[in-house]
Amino acid sequence: MKISKQVLSKIKNKNKRLKPTKYKLLKRNKLRGKIKGTSLRPRLSVYRSNENIYAQIIDDRTIDNEGSRTLVSCSTLDRKIKLDVKNSRTCEASRLMGKRLAELCLKKNITKIVFDRGPYLYHGRVKALADGARAGGLIF
Repeated sequence: MKISKQVLSKIKNKNKRLKPTKYKLLKRNKLRGKIKGTSLRPRLSVYRSNENIYAQIIDDRTIDNEGSRTLVSCSTLDRKIKLDVKNSRTCEASRLMGKRLAELCLKKNITKIVFDRGPYLYHGRVKALADGARAGGLIF
């Protein structure tokens, strides 16, 4: 569901409340239009649930025009991260996951990325994941 900027401004001006899921989609589509991953700088996409956090390195422009392709993925459900952390809902777990993701990227010769926070604010677990990825050697 894509809504234009004019429609969004009309909705805001009329003080109508959007459902949270529709508002999340609007925010994600607004940000996604600006951020694209290439083969030189793939996109680091973040999904955060109440229990876990997931991240993927995605190449949006493939040679075959088949659409997006996931190069590397990582989550707090991975065995190495789960053994180190008691609770996967903490910023420390997100930081460790960012470092692990950076290790996996460096193995595939990916050093420069574009950060896509999705509909989430750059705060808390999302920020901790980005800091861990930077500490692991990725360049944003």
